Amino acid sequence: MPEYSLMSDFSSPLWAWFIFIVTVGGIFWCFYLLMSQTKLLTKEEGNKIQVTGHKWDEDIEELNTPIPRWWMQMFIATNIFALVYLVLYPGSAIFDGVLGWSQVGQYNTEMKVAEKKYGAQYARYLQQDIAELATNNEALKTGGRLFSTYCTQCHGTDAGGGPSFPNLRDTHWLWGGKPEQISQTINAGRRGTMPAWGAVLGKSGVKDVTAYVLSLSGRKTAGDLKIGKQKFEQLCIGCHTAEGTGNIALGAPDLTDKSWLYGSSHRSIAKSISEGRNGNMPAFGNFLGKSKTHLLAAYVYSLSRTD
Repeated sequence: MPEYSLMSDFSSPLWAWFIFIVTVGGIFWCFYLLMSQTKLLTKEEGNKIQVTGHKWDEDIEELNTPIPRWWMQMFIATNIFALVYLVLYPGSAIFDGVLGWSQVGQYNTEMKVAEKKYGAQYARYLQQDIAELATNNEALKTGGRLFSTYCTQCHGTDAGGGPSFPNLRDTHWLWGGKPEQISQTINAGRRGTMPAWGAVLGKSGVKDVTAYVLSLSGRKTAGDLKIGKQKFEQLCIGCHTAEGTGNIALGAPDLTDKSWLYGSSHRSIAKSISEGRNGNMPAFGNFLGKSKTHLLAAYVYSLSRTD
């Protein structure tokens, strides 16, 4: 039994059987369709080519001429190939194939080959401090390739981030920008939760708190700042502190700067307050291994170094 079963991809066994019936049944239907529509007309049998009755433009008629034998043989061969493939490889949804192949197994095999080839190099980098690696151009090239493979989907090819995905090139870090903090983020992942306060504050309360939050970074908008501050002190200082400077330990952002993870517009901030936010940075430690995450942390750290 292979280490990975196709059945795990389906929420119900009925879907697997549905796919099996459609796939295998389709192959046999092609066989039936071919044989039922094929007529072997030969002179020896005295058969003649006849008109099927289909006619176009008055003088164009369809004949029951048999398909070329080479075409029929090729069609049969492709169907036999399909059946053999379903026996050898996982394609029918209910059977993993006699070869036991899976994409996970293929990946693990390729990773073992890569580990044998590059393991010594990664082990050497693992012995160096992250801050030191951040100055090693050769190491950063490798780290950049890791980043391109695993991180650009969220943070962008330039690591500039986007709405709900942090910019890794500036100095604003929700969970801290020190080497050990970045390493912890990559290895263990992070989950940031902003509770929804809309039901507690009401529409006018959200408007006032939004106005106060914007005022912390020197911006002005409609709303009662005095009431907004009172509500902020009641509900928000536990995470963002009384000054609004945030808390790295909780991943609570600094509201006094001009860096906004979910957008800096009045509407975006009001939505964060009213509906809350949930952010999730996946853990890569078990997936990539310690040596690769160490090198990746060095690369990310290098993007915002100011020393």
